[in-house]
Amino acid sequence: MNIIVCIKQVPDTTEIKIDRETNTLIREGVESIINPFDLYAIEEAVRLKEIHGGKITALSMGPPQVETALRESVAMGVDEIILLTDRKFAGSDTWSTSLTLAEAIRKINDYDLILFGQQAIDGDTAQVGPGVATHLNIPQTCFVKKIETIENGRMTVQRLMEDGYDRIDLSLPAALTVVKDINTPRLPSLRGKRNAKKTELVIWNASDLELGENITGLNGSPTQVVKIFTPDLKKEGEKYELPPDELVEILYSKLKELGK
Repeated sequence: MNIIVCIKQVPDTTEIKIDRETNTLIREGVESIINPFDLYAIEEAVRLKEIHGGKITALSMGPPQVETALRESVAMGVDEIILLTDRKFAGSDTWSTSLTLAEAIRKINDYDLILFGQQAIDGDTAQVGPGVATHLNIPQTCFVKKIETIENGRMTVQRLMEDGYDRIDLSLPAALTVVKDINTPRLPSLRGKRNAKKTELVIWNASDLELGENITGLNGSPTQVVKIFTPDLKKEGEKYELPPDELVEILYSKLKELGK
C-alpha cells in the first residue's frame, strides 16, 4: 500500500511575522515546526505501512527550509520525501496550494491513499485536503478518528461528528484528513534519525509540474488577504447579584433593548 502524506511547515505560533506589503506570512528566518496536526497523519501512515506494507512519501510545498520538516518525517518512518519549492509558489491561497499539490501527486502517480492533518495551525482553513481530492477527482472524507478496515480496494473509516461519528465507506485511491483522536504520534527513532540524514530529497519546481504563473502563487490565488490587524479589545459588562426572578426580568429588559 503506497501512501502520500501531505505536510506543512508552519511558523512557531509565538514567532509569526507578517509582510505588510503582501499581507503574507514571513517564513524565511522564522523558527518553524511541522504542523502539529500533520504528525497524526504521519503516524497513521506508518501504522498502515506496518500492517499492509508498501511505502510512504511525504510531500510538502514551501521555501527550501521545509527540508527540515521533511527529514523529521523520515525520522518518524517516512520512506521518500518531495519538496515543491519555487518563488512562483509564494503567496498561494488554499486553492492554488491544493492545485499544486495535486499536480505533484499526479506526477508521483503510484498511490493508494493520501493523508492530511485536519488543518494547519497558521491558517485553520481545513481546505487543502478536500481541495487536493477535488482536483484529483477522488473520494474524500474529513475529520477521520479511526480507520477500521482496508481490503479489496475499499476502506471503512469513522468520521468524527459533534454527537458521535459516522461510518464512511470509500473506494481507493482516496484522501482523508485525520484528527488527534486517531493515534498518538511516536517519537523519532535513532535509526530514523540516521535515515533522515541520508534520504534523498527530491525537489520539484513549477516547470517540473508544468504549471504556469497564472495558476500558481499570488497570481493564481482567487482569494487574497487585503488587511491584517489586531482587533480592539473592549471590556464592558455589568454585574448583578439579585434573586433569580429579578435577574430574569433584568435580562429580558436588556435583550429587548438590543432588539433580541
